Amino acid sequence: MGDTNVNLAELIGSRICHDLISPIGAITNGLELLEMVGTVQGPEMELITGSVGSAGARIRFFRVAFGSASDQPLGRAEVTELLRDVERAGRVRVNWHLTEAVPRNQVKLAFLALMCCESAMPMGGEVTLESVGSGWTVTGVADKLNLDTDLWKNLPRGQFPNKVTPAQVQFALLPQTAASMGRRVAAETASTRVVIRF
Repeated sequence: MGDTNVNLAELIGSRICHDLISPIGAITNGLELLEMVGTVQGPEMELITGSVGSAGARIRFFRVAFGSASDQPLGRAEVTELLRDVERAGRVRVNWHLTEAVPRNQVKLAFLALMCCESAMPMGGEVTLESVGSGWTVTGVADKLNLDTDLWKNLPRGQFPNKVTPAQVQFALLPQTAASMGRRVAAETASTRVVIRF
Protein backbone atom coordinates (compact mmCIF):
# COMPACT_ATOMS: atom_id res chain seq x y z
CA MET A 1 0.00 0.00 0.00
CA GLY A 2 1.66 3.23 -1.14
CA ASP A 3 1.05 6.80 -0.04
CA THR A 4 -1.70 7.22 -2.66
CA ASN A 5 -3.56 4.23 -1.23
CA VAL A 6 -3.14 5.55 2.31
CA ASN A 7 -4.58 8.90 1.24
CA LEU A 8 -7.47 7.15 -0.51
CA ALA A 9 -8.13 5.02 2.59
CA GLU A 10 -8.14 8.19 4.70
CA LEU A 11 -10.64 9.88 2.40
CA ILE A 12 -12.91 6.83 2.45
CA GLY A 13 -12.66 6.65 6.25
CA SER A 14 -13.51 10.34 6.58
CA ARG A 15 -16.47 10.03 4.21
CA ILE A 16 -17.97 6.98 5.93
CA CYS A 17 -17.59 8.45 9.41
CA HIS A 18 -18.97 11.82 8.29
CA ASP A 19 -22.02 10.19 6.73
CA LEU A 20 -22.70 7.95 9.75
CA ILE A 21 -22.22 10.46 12.56
CA SER A 22 -25.26 12.57 11.54
CA PRO A 23 -27.86 9.77 11.73
CA ILE A 24 -26.29 8.47 14.97
CA GLY A 25 -26.58 11.99 16.40
CA ALA A 26 -30.20 12.21 15.27
CA ILE A 27 -31.01 8.88 16.97
CA THR A 28 -29.34 10.13 20.16
CA ASN A 29 -31.44 13.31 20.06
CA GLY A 30 -34.60 11.26 19.48
CA LEU A 31 -33.81 9.04 22.47
CA GLU A 32 -33.26 12.10 24.66
CA LEU A 33 -36.67 13.44 23.62
CA LEU A 34 -38.31 10.10 24.44
CA GLU A 35 -36.66 10.13 27.87
CA MET A 36 -37.87 13.69 28.51
CA VAL A 37 -41.45 12.76 27.59
CA GLY A 38 -41.15 9.59 29.64
CA THR A 39 -42.98 7.41 27.13
CA VAL A 40 -40.32 4.72 27.00
CA GLN A 41 -38.33 3.57 30.01
CA GLY A 42 -36.72 0.42 31.31
CA PRO A 43 -33.94 -1.95 30.31
CA GLU A 44 -34.85 -1.79 26.61
CA MET A 45 -34.29 1.97 26.57
CA GLU A 46 -31.01 1.59 28.47
CA LEU A 47 -29.82 -1.00 25.96
CA ILE A 48 -30.68 1.19 22.97
CA THR A 49 -29.17 4.31 24.55
CA GLY A 50 -25.97 2.47 25.49
CA SER A 51 -25.62 0.95 22.03
CA VAL A 52 -26.14 4.26 20.25
CA GLY A 53 -23.63 5.93 22.58
CA SER A 54 -21.06 3.21 21.87
CA ALA A 55 -21.62 3.48 18.12
CA GLY A 56 -21.20 7.26 18.20
CA ALA A 57 -18.01 7.01 20.24
CA ARG A 58 -16.48 4.40 17.92
CA ILE A 59 -17.36 6.41 14.82
CA ARG A 60 -15.69 9.53 16.28
CA PHE A 61 -12.66 7.40 17.21
CA PHE A 62 -12.53 5.85 13.71
CA ARG A 63 -12.80 9.31 12.15
CA VAL A 64 -9.48 10.22 13.78
CA ALA A 65 -7.84 6.80 13.29
CA PHE A 66 -8.89 6.19 9.68
CA GLY A 67 -9.79 9.66 8.38
CA SER A 68 -7.58 12.27 6.79
CA ALA A 69 -5.48 14.15 9.33
CA SER A 70 -3.59 17.42 9.31
CA ASP A 71 -1.22 18.94 11.82
CA GLN A 72 -4.14 20.89 13.32
CA PRO A 73 -3.99 20.35 17.10
CA LEU A 74 -6.45 18.27 19.11
CA GLY A 75 -6.78 19.41 22.71
CA ARG A 76 -6.28 17.12 25.69
CA ALA A 77 -9.91 17.52 26.83
CA GLU A 78 -11.26 16.50 23.41
CA VAL A 79 -9.01 13.43 23.15
CA THR A 80 -9.60 12.24 26.73
CA GLU A 81 -13.38 12.67 26.40
CA LEU A 82 -13.34 10.65 23.19
CA LEU A 83 -11.20 7.91 24.75
CA ARG A 84 -13.42 7.83 27.84
CA ASP A 85 -16.51 7.32 25.66
CA VAL A 86 -14.78 4.51 23.73
CA GLU A 87 -13.52 2.95 26.97
CA ARG A 88 -17.08 2.65 28.33
CA ALA A 89 -18.00 0.30 25.51
CA GLY A 90 -14.90 -1.91 25.66
CA ARG A 91 -12.71 -3.95 27.95
CA VAL A 92 -9.54 -1.90 27.60
CA ARG A 93 -8.67 0.96 29.94
CA VAL A 94 -6.82 3.81 28.22
CA ASN A 95 -4.35 6.22 29.84
CA TRP A 96 -3.57 9.37 27.84
CA HIS A 97 -0.46 10.85 29.47
CA LEU A 98 -0.32 14.11 27.54
CA THR A 99 -1.32 17.48 28.93
CA GLU A 100 -0.84 19.63 25.82
CA ALA A 101 -2.70 19.74 22.52
CA VAL A 102 -1.25 17.33 19.95
CA PRO A 103 -1.32 17.51 16.12
CA ARG A 104 -4.23 15.46 14.77
CA ASN A 105 -1.95 13.37 12.52
CA GLN A 106 0.04 12.24 15.59
CA VAL A 107 -3.18 11.37 17.44
CA LYS A 108 -4.12 9.33 14.37
CA LEU A 109 -0.92 7.28 14.71
CA ALA A 110 -1.52 6.89 18.46
CA PHE A 111 -5.08 5.64 17.85
CA LEU A 112 -3.91 3.13 15.22
CA ALA A 113 -1.27 1.87 17.67
CA LEU A 114 -3.94 1.66 20.38
CA MET A 115 -6.06 -0.47 18.06
CA CYS A 116 -3.09 -2.79 17.46
CA CYS A 117 -2.71 -3.21 21.23
CA GLU A 118 -6.46 -3.77 21.69
CA SER A 119 -6.38 -6.61 19.16
CA ALA A 120 -4.00 -8.51 21.45
CA MET A 121 -6.27 -8.07 24.52
CA PRO A 122 -9.51 -10.00 23.99
CA MET A 123 -9.99 -10.31 27.77
CA GLY A 124 -9.20 -6.63 28.42
CA GLY A 125 -6.18 -4.79 29.70
CA GLU A 126 -4.65 -1.36 29.90
CA VAL A 127 -3.05 0.80 27.21
CA THR A 128 -0.90 3.82 28.03
CA LEU A 129 -0.12 6.46 25.40
CA GLU A 130 2.71 8.90 26.04
CA SER A 131 4.96 11.24 24.10
CA VAL A 132 8.51 12.18 24.99
CA GLY A 133 10.00 14.85 22.77
CA SER A 134 8.89 14.04 19.23
CA GLY A 135 8.59 10.29 19.86
CA TRP A 136 5.61 8.27 21.05
CA THR A 137 5.33 5.09 23.12
CA VAL A 138 2.10 3.09 23.26
CA THR A 139 2.21 0.27 25.82
CA GLY A 140 -0.42 -2.42 26.28
CA VAL A 141 -0.46 -4.60 29.38
CA ALA A 142 -2.78 -7.52 30.14
CA ASP A 143 -2.76 -10.67 32.24
CA LYS A 144 -3.36 -12.68 29.07
CA LEU A 145 -2.41 -11.59 25.56
CA ASN A 146 -3.45 -13.20 22.31
CA LEU A 147 -0.67 -12.25 19.90
CA ASP A 148 -0.61 -12.83 16.17
CA THR A 149 3.17 -13.16 15.95
CA ASP A 150 3.31 -12.59 12.17
CA LEU A 151 1.49 -9.27 12.50
CA TRP A 152 3.63 -8.01 15.38
CA LYS A 153 6.92 -9.21 13.90
CA ASN A 154 6.24 -7.54 10.56
CA LEU A 155 4.56 -4.38 11.88
CA PRO A 156 7.72 -2.21 11.57
CA ARG A 157 8.10 -3.04 7.84
CA GLY A 158 4.38 -3.03 7.07
CA GLN A 159 4.72 -6.10 4.85
CA PHE A 160 2.89 -9.20 5.98
CA PRO A 161 3.26 -12.81 4.76
CA ASN A 162 -0.45 -13.48 5.19
CA LYS A 163 -3.35 -11.42 3.94
CA VAL A 164 -4.42 -8.74 6.41
CA THR A 165 -8.08 -9.07 7.42
CA PRO A 166 -10.47 -6.13 8.01
CA ALA A 167 -10.05 -6.61 11.77
CA GLN A 168 -6.26 -6.19 11.33
CA VAL A 169 -6.24 -3.18 8.98
CA GLN A 170 -4.60 -0.98 11.64
CA PHE A 171 -1.43 -3.09 11.35
CA ALA A 172 -1.17 -2.22 7.65
CA LEU A 173 -2.12 1.44 8.03
CA LEU A 174 0.11 2.32 10.99
CA PRO A 175 3.53 1.80 9.32
CA GLN A 176 2.36 3.30 6.01
CA THR A 177 0.87 6.38 7.66
CA ALA A 178 3.94 6.78 9.88
CA ALA A 179 6.23 6.55 6.83
CA SER A 180 4.22 9.25 5.05
CA MET A 181 4.99 11.48 8.07
CA GLY A 182 8.71 10.60 8.07
CA ARG A 183 8.43 8.28 11.08
CA ARG A 184 9.38 4.65 11.62
CA VAL A 185 7.48 2.14 13.73
CA ALA A 186 9.12 -0.21 16.22
CA ALA A 187 7.33 -2.97 18.10
CA GLU A 188 8.22 -5.40 20.86
CA THR A 189 6.20 -8.10 22.57
CA ALA A 190 6.38 -10.09 25.78
CA SER A 191 4.01 -12.50 27.50
CA THR A 192 1.94 -9.77 29.17
CA ARG A 193 3.12 -6.61 27.39
CA VAL A 194 3.24 -5.07 23.92
CA VAL A 195 5.01 -1.82 23.05
CA ILE A 196 4.79 0.27 19.88
CA ARG A 197 7.06 3.25 19.29
CA PHE A 198 7.03 5.75 16.47
